[in-house]
Amino acid sequence: MPQIPALLAAAGLSFLMSVSAQAGPRLDHIMQNHVLRVGTPGDYQPFAIRTADGQYKGHDIDVIEAMAKELGAKVEYVQTSWPNLMKDLQADKFDVAVGGITRTAARIGQIAMLPGYAPFGKVALVRKEDQSKFKTLADLNKSSVRVIKNPGGTNEAFVLANLKQATVSTHDKNAEIPALIADGKGDVMITETYEALHYAKDNPKLAAIFIDHPLTPTNYLGFMLPVDDADYLRVMQFDWDLLDKRGVLGAAKDRWLK
Repeated sequence: MPQIPALLAAAGLSFLMSVSAQAGPRLDHIMQNHVLRVGTPGDYQPFAIRTADGQYKGHDIDVIEAMAKELGAKVEYVQTSWPNLMKDLQADKFDVAVGGITRTAARIGQIAMLPGYAPFGKVALVRKEDQSKFKTLADLNKSSVRVIKNPGGTNEAFVLANLKQATVSTHDKNAEIPALIADGKGDVMITETYEALHYAKDNPKLAAIFIDHPLTPTNYLGFMLPVDDADYLRVMQFDWDLLDKRGVLGAAKDRWLK
């Protein structure tokens, strides 16, 4: 049994050496320059958040850093936004996008995504004193309810489709919305299981509701990849699987998603 990690490492090195001689253009560029460009909005706890000093931390950051290490590359972070996420990836501004990105048919119809992780549903973040007011989706969908949304993602899509009677406003910085709710400048933030739990734990004024019975069926998050290089996709899939078997993905889950 102690030989298994060494065998996995040897298999990974052998695989990467074998593909380097026949890599496609994107993989070839990464292997030659030893740089993996990672795009992220950096505003979604606990998956990827940009700190005050310009660094990044979170579940997805731990995982992509480990993946880059397997490639013999360092990570170069590229700031993007939810409205621009897809077009920035397709415009070759980065090689992979991370940060709590929902796997959807619409996205996978245009790009590739690595295997799903972190099962979740749409839930709501509200002030703790107000949580008894909101028992159903209909309770949220009233003109007296002020909903604050972030533009460009699936949370916005849910709000626009399901809360048409609510008073909806938009705030560009997703990470600032929980504080706005806590301060009474809005009543509801539609988000996903892990983000809601994170902010409710971090701020005693907030409560995460619909956790046990989410407003949507279970879905999964995933890393987004361009589809211009089949060799690159194959190596990234191998990288993900290797880290999964080594327990790296499990360690990231235990650190950030418990």
